[in-house]
Amino acid sequence: MPTTYCRALGTAFLTLMAAPFAAAQTIAEDLPVIGQPVPSGTGFQPAATELARDLQWLDGMILVIITCISLFVTALLGIVIWRFRQGRNETPATFTHNSPLEIAWTVIPVLILVFIGSFSLPTLFKQQVIPEADVTIKETGYQRYWGYEYVDHEFAFDSFMIGYGEGNFNESISAQLAEAGYSDEHFLLAVDNAVVVPVDQTIVMQVTGGDVIHSWTIPSFGVKQDAVPGRLAELWFRAEEEGIYFGQCSELCGKDHAYMPITVKVASQETYETWLEEAVALYAGDPTTLPGYRVARN
Repeated sequence: MPTTYCRALGTAFLTLMAAPFAAAQTIAEDLPVIGQPVPSGTGFQPAATELARDLQWLDGMILVIITCISLFVTALLGIVIWRFRQGRNETPATFTHNSPLEIAWTVIPVLILVFIGSFSLPTLFKQQVIPEADVTIKETGYQRYWGYEYVDHEFAFDSFMIGYGEGNFNESISAQLAEAGYSDEHFLLAVDNAVVVPVDQTIVMQVTGGDVIHSWTIPSFGVKQDAVPGRLAELWFRAEEEGIYFGQCSELCGKDHAYMPITVKVASQETYETWLEEAVALYAGDPTTLPGYRVARN
């Protein structure tokens, strides 16, 4: 009985904490869900950034190369087994070296790796060279939730999975998802307070951890960065399509690792600025940083 009471009290506390935050998210509820996992899916989620397109193209190119290599090696192995079997070669050869062949099977793999590197290294550098930000957000991972700070506007909020602490999926969780603009299939993916960013703007995420190592990942954006306590890393993306994109903590971080989803809402510039005004007011941010702010003059 005490355990049940404590669990109910904890659930009620989380609900009350999330209630005021959810108000600031209603402005972006009508966005389509684009980046999400699908049952029996084997491919990538839709690419919503240049980084994601580059990664997916690179993966496809390397897949072609390794498929050709695998087929070649398999065919060569079959030919050798057939032509040089004991029945056709009762007297084995006595040579031990073939210099031209050994040079070939050394040089050709090197050329293949150089070719792959000529495409993979620019893709890596594009991720690691952080451009000037239009919006800067500091993200901190904790062992059950994410914390976000819009450093340009001096406000912050925490982001919990909808239904966290309530056990298996039930009618209460379904109602919470519906109220936040999600469907039942988004259980374990949707959060009460999503990150909201403008479309076609450069977003820089400053990533760190508050307790253990976490990892902030959005597959459709092609970004993944470990959140290490005591260190401040950065990633960037520029989303090209309005919508809702889901991600997950991708570093095993404790017993609640599976309950740390990430939700990013990409909205139009106008919608984002409207949300920003509400968020600044709700989270006690700095109103002088808003795009439309004008200082009154006597």
